[in-house]
Amino acid sequence: VYVTANPQLYRYREELDARFHDVIHVWMEAGWDDEYGTVLPETTTEYAREAAARYENKRILVHYLQPHYPFIGSDLGFDRGHIDGTNDEDVFWLRLTSGELDIDPTVIWNAYAKNLDRALPHVESLMEDLDGRTVVSSDHGNMINERAFPLPMRVWGHPKAIHVDSLITVPWLVFESGDRKEIVAEDPVTPQQTVADEIVTERLEDLGYV
Repeated sequence: VYVTANPQLYRYREELDARFHDVIHVWMEAGWDDEYGTVLPETTTEYAREAAARYENKRILVHYLQPHYPFIGSDLGFDRGHIDGTNDEDVFWLRLTSGELDIDPTVIWNAYAKNLDRALPHVESLMEDLDGRTVVSSDHGNMINERAFPLPMRVWGHPKAIHVDSLITVPWLVFESGDRKEIVAEDPVTPQQTVADEIVTERLEDLGYV
C-alpha cells in the first residue's frame, strides 16, 4: 500500500504501470497545504497511520516530500515566487543554476536541513507506531552548487541523468518494533483515483518539478 505525498507516480502512472494493493494520494485535495505549496509531514504521517490500521496485513510504503523543496522550515522568501505568483517562469533550482538567484550555498543548505528537521519527528513517531520492521531511506540526494563530473559545471537540486554520489547515496535505517506481521498479497481494492491534469501540474510546479 503506497501512501504518497508526491504526484510523480500519478503523473507517470501509464509509463510506470506500477501495481499496488492501494495507492493513497495524500497530495490530492485535503492533504495539500496551499500556504506552503506542499504536503506537510504531519499530514503524511496521519494518512500513513490510517493506512497501517486499515491494512494490517500489508507492507506500507510512505513517501514524504521533505526535505524536498519548498523549505517549510525556513523563513526565506526568495524561494516562494512560484507559489505567490511573483515568478512563474523558471523553477527554484533552475534559477540558482542559471545565476538568476545568487545565494550563498550555506543559506540553501541550512534551509534544506531545517526542512529535514521539520519532518524527522513525524517520521520517528510513525516508526514507533508501526509493528515489525521499518526502513527509512530516500529516493535521491540533492546537490547544492556541487560540480557534476565529467561536465565542468555546478549543479543545484537533483536534475535527471546525472550519476554522482551526491544524488545516489541515500540513508538506510532499519528499525525493529515487535513481531513482524504476516503479509498477504491481494489484488488492488479500489479503482485508480483521478484528478484534473491542471491540479497535477500546479502541484508539480509548487514542488519545483516543472
